[in-house]
Amino acid sequence: MLTKLIVCLTGMPGAGKSTIAEGLESKGYKIINMGNAVRDEAKKRNLELTRSNLGKLMLELREQNGPGAIAELVKPQIESSTANVILVDGVRSNDEIQVLRKYGAVKLLAIHASTDTRFDFLQKRGRSDDPQTKEHFEERDNRELGVGISNSIALSDYAISNIGLTKDELIKNAYEIIQSWIE
Repeated sequence: MLTKLIVCLTGMPGAGKSTIAEGLESKGYKIINMGNAVRDEAKKRNLELTRSNLGKLMLELREQNGPGAIAELVKPQIESSTANVILVDGVRSNDEIQVLRKYGAVKLLAIHASTDTRFDFLQKRGRSDDPQTKEHFEERDNRELGVGISNSIALSDYAISNIGLTKDELIKNAYEIIQSWIE
């Protein structure tokens, strides 16, 4: 059996990780979104899907179950997948990466974008937990930095600068990088 390739998309909120994941789903990759795992857990707990509730829950899960807790939530999806390439959208820490390494070969793809670009993307995206003010945006960035996202970005195997790229160019760049890891 071939080892699964688990491509961890990492980067600050709004950098373009989900855009890449959505764009590459048609290539036969299994897409797993870490944020959706937290949203699913919030639904199980009958929590409203607000920025505040999801942020608190993410921190609470890590506090109760360890820093790799969110990766543990997606374990069943990885184990049941028959895809050879799994894109995990939203890895935030080295502890999560260590959990994922139990299930396949892991590569990290970091997506960078400027603060203004990210804020603009998030305002337009329309998820219930997306920040609509600069204050909320900075609060979210600080929470992400607090759980170690800067380490996963710094240790990435490859980084894409999502500045001045069209959506199609961003997706094409990511696809070419991932394909080079497979071949």
